[in-house]
Amino acid sequence: MARHWLLLLAAAILAAAVIAASGCSPSDREALLGFRQALNEPYLGLFNSWTGSNCCLNWYGVSCDAATGRVTDVNLRGESEDPIFEKAGRSGYMTGKLSPAICGIDTLTTLVVADWKDISGEIPACITSLSSLRILDLIGNRFSGEIPSEIGRLNRLTVLNLADNTLAGKIPPSITELTSLKHLDLSNNLLTGEIPKNFGNLAMLSRALLNRNQLTGSIPVSISKIYRLADLDLSVNRLTGSVPYELGKMPVLSVLNLDSNSLKGLIPESLLSNGGMGILNLSRNGFEGSIPDVFGSHSYFMALDLSYNNLKGRVPTSLASAKYIGHLDLSHNHLCGSIPVGEPFDHLEASSFGFNDCLCGNPLKTC
Repeated sequence: MARHWLLLLAAAILAAAVIAASGCSPSDREALLGFRQALNEPYLGLFNSWTGSNCCLNWYGVSCDAATGRVTDVNLRGESEDPIFEKAGRSGYMTGKLSPAICGIDTLTTLVVADWKDISGEIPACITSLSSLRILDLIGNRFSGEIPSEIGRLNRLTVLNLADNTLAGKIPPSITELTSLKHLDLSNNLLTGEIPKNFGNLAMLSRALLNRNQLTGSIPVSISKIYRLADLDLSVNRLTGSVPYELGKMPVLSVLNLDSNSLKGLIPESLLSNGGMGILNLSRNGFEGSIPDVFGSHSYFMALDLSYNNLKGRVPTSLASAKYIGHLDLSHNHLCGSIPVGEPFDHLEASSFGFNDCLCGNPLKTC
């Protein structure tokens, strides 16, 4: 066994030596230079290292396959702990566009061009031809236009992060074909239209962040089929309708942010009785009826925000039996009656209950 590992190590060293001697693929080098030509990084000189014939040797942010000499990763982050940034005492800034030349590297598994603040233009449609791509991270720029319609062709993609740009148009229906996807972040863009009805096809997804867009329509029930989904953020959109009861039955979901929409109807009991739910924000909607009295010793909320709705009735007495309530906000509703007494309420301030119709008791005025 030891001899086997020594042989493998020797082969890897030999492959690396061959790459160092022979250089990277000429076509990959040409594609990288075309990519570089469309960008301007004025302060840190990151591209000063992109010289010479061997793009696999000391080109900043570029990694290659040791056996083939083909480029596999382009990883350029404007927010980094790299000594270059620390020495300059600043974060990254870059202008320009994402050149289609990058699509010439068909072995690319990682493409990160993140947090450069001022890279603009559209995402090249040819990105969807990079069949080996596993990570596509373009967060924190000024990309505009639409998400490429054939994004679903990237069937090996595990991370898709297009947040904090100015992307518009609808979420492409083909996005639901990314069945290997684990992390999806489209937040803080200008996306419109509905969330695809078959969004639940993204069976491997653990985080789905679609907040701060202009999405309309209802929350697809199919989302409840995503067994591994732990974090769902649909806040600050224009969603309507009711919240599917099935969301509260999801076994892993622990963070659910639906605030600042136009949702209505009753709050599903399942959301409040789910012992795995740690952060639930339903504030600034149009929820009606009473707060379900379904809390218990299994309830552990780091944050529970039901403020700015049309809720009526009493504060549920079962809240007093909750194992933990970190932050609670029931303000700006139409609640009445006495606030229950118990440990979860001892640390809460009056602002948690303010602007209701006729609540009383600690921390408000006595009944």
